[in-house]
Amino acid sequence: MTPLSNLHTHTTYCDGKNTARELIQRAIALGWESIGFSGHAYTPCDTEYCMSREGTQVYQREIRSLQQEYKDTIQVYLGIEQDVFSDKVSFPYDYIIGSTHYIRCDDDAYAAVDASQKTTTSIVERYFGGDYYRYAQAYYRQAAQVAAVTGCNIVGHFDLITKFNEGACLFDESDSRYRNAALEAMEQVVPTCPLFEINTGAMLRAGRSAPYPAAFLLRHLHHLGGQVIITSDCHQLEGLDWKFSEAAELAKSCGFQYGKVLRGGVFVDMLL
Repeated sequence: MTPLSNLHTHTTYCDGKNTARELIQRAIALGWESIGFSGHAYTPCDTEYCMSREGTQVYQREIRSLQQEYKDTIQVYLGIEQDVFSDKVSFPYDYIIGSTHYIRCDDDAYAAVDASQKTTTSIVERYFGGDYYRYAQAYYRQAAQVAAVTGCNIVGHFDLITKFNEGACLFDESDSRYRNAALEAMEQVVPTCPLFEINTGAMLRAGRSAPYPAAFLLRHLHHLGGQVIITSDCHQLEGLDWKFSEAAELAKSCGFQYGKVLRGGVFVDMLL
């Protein structure tokens, strides 16, 4: 079965298109048991997509209020998506998604890895001499720190740098230079945070044919004793449950029998 929940959800407080109330009502219509919100934490190096510091406080108050308003109908959770370069967390969120959206470059610029294919090409040419494997290695050195830096409960879209690489149009994901960097980073993260999301968001917004992470990473995660949770990285109403069945099938094909759901404030197993 597929989960009756989604914890990676963005609203108009950051770069989402819908309000929290609209998304809660959609989750209720789907017959879900819960929904969690994960606004982008304030990230000083790139303020266009994230919540402002003031907006974060309003977000916290509204989601807590909605938790009470809907408590007899659906479980509502207050989370945050914390980047490696975001403001440090001090608020008692119900959960934290730890993500890596940037590479810090030699000139102290912060290069976004998920902006566009054109931006990606420009970054690789400018900072890595056109070498996508050096680019990948730099990204995964950053991603290896995500759990230690963010204190996350869930690792977000672990291989985000593949967002615009459908059909290996930029680099070969089977190349050992790429795979070794990704696998080594995963091995560093799992002891601190073993729960990785299977994220379908780019299947809706970027034309990807499969979720993050790639199957070889999920197989290694299973080998390491890691766990999975299915999310859609929702930025719009129709994406709340996007391709969850495909994500569940991918998880099973990589060895997982169970996915996690947040129930009563505790992560529990659910048969996939």
